[in-house]
Amino acid sequence: MPGWVGYALLPVLNLVAAFVLSGLVILVIGENPVDVLSLLLSEALGYPEAIGYTLYYTTDYIFTGLAVAIAFHCGLFNIGGEGQAYLGGLGAGLVALALTGWPWPVVALLAVLASALFGAAWAFIPAWLQAKRGSHIVITTIMFNFIAASIMTWLLVDVLIRPGSQSPETREFDPGVWLPSMDRALGWFGIAIPASPLNLSFLWALACCALFHIFLRRTRWGYELRTVGRNERAAVYAGISPARNIIIAMLISGALAGFVGVNEILGVQHRVILNFTGGVGFVGIAVALMGRNHPVGIILAALLFGVLAQGGGQLSFEYPTINRELVMVIQGLVILFAGAMENLFKPQVEALFRRRGGTAAAETGRG
Repeated sequence: MPGWVGYALLPVLNLVAAFVLSGLVILVIGENPVDVLSLLLSEALGYPEAIGYTLYYTTDYIFTGLAVAIAFHCGLFNIGGEGQAYLGGLGAGLVALALTGWPWPVVALLAVLASALFGAAWAFIPAWLQAKRGSHIVITTIMFNFIAASIMTWLLVDVLIRPGSQSPETREFDPGVWLPSMDRALGWFGIAIPASPLNLSFLWALACCALFHIFLRRTRWGYELRTVGRNERAAVYAGISPARNIIIAMLISGALAGFVGVNEILGVQHRVILNFTGGVGFVGIAVALMGRNHPVGIILAALLFGVLAQGGGQLSFEYPTINRELVMVIQGLVILFAGAMENLFKPQVEALFRRRGGTAAAETGRG
């Protein structure tokens, strides 16, 4: 079966199946699926401000999708992206709070490093437990999500809370250290676009995709990591340490998830708040699965979920019967077909290509 079938055709078939089923759900509640889909796309991609919001959501999904994908390549299932993103935001926030009055490029660079360090540190403990003690990475990363949430609640309620505030949040950062929004950055070059939460971290997300590919396909470390993921026994026979590569993969995974904090905390919220991740760590699992753990596929899958997040959030204003929960059902169906049922159509497609191959061989033999 050609490689493009697994990387392109099967994900498209899964996506079509998810939207067909979503359309049936919308039809059952009495709305026209075509009209709803048209409005969803219009509110996500139909005008510049909507595109800005869509790409803002896409940025988070790229980071968490890459985080899950790098672990997948080493044979690991990192479900701790939510907690790692949470701690990454804490790292970025502490830098911004400490460096009041500093130029934003310096703060942005240090915030990127801090978010990577905090996210990687939070991934290190599950990685070490898996590599050295045989603990299951899925269990430990899930539990560390809850621990991260508890730590953040304690810090924001009892330690970092703005004096006199009733809300669990830090003081607002000095405006001089904010990560510039995309409309402000393009304004430096005389390009005017509507204001939106989209900021320069989107460019960093795209750069991470390129670095991801270079690391995996062009370096010895990436080769060793992929070897461990494909056959651990063969890796040991070749002198490659599975334990070392498990830890390396999880450190990179945690760092990538931590970059969500740069986008959210330094680029949008401008303070550390509770629950700023909003489930992006879990959506990243579906993004990586749908994108087949390839950076280009992850960008496209992240864009799809960005469209669903932005366009879906606007549907309830036009269709009162379609609430946020129904949009989550649509997202859930996409995740279901992209993840748990990703091989639903694979046997039929493989059989089709086998029949075509057999027919072509028979015709060649007769000729």
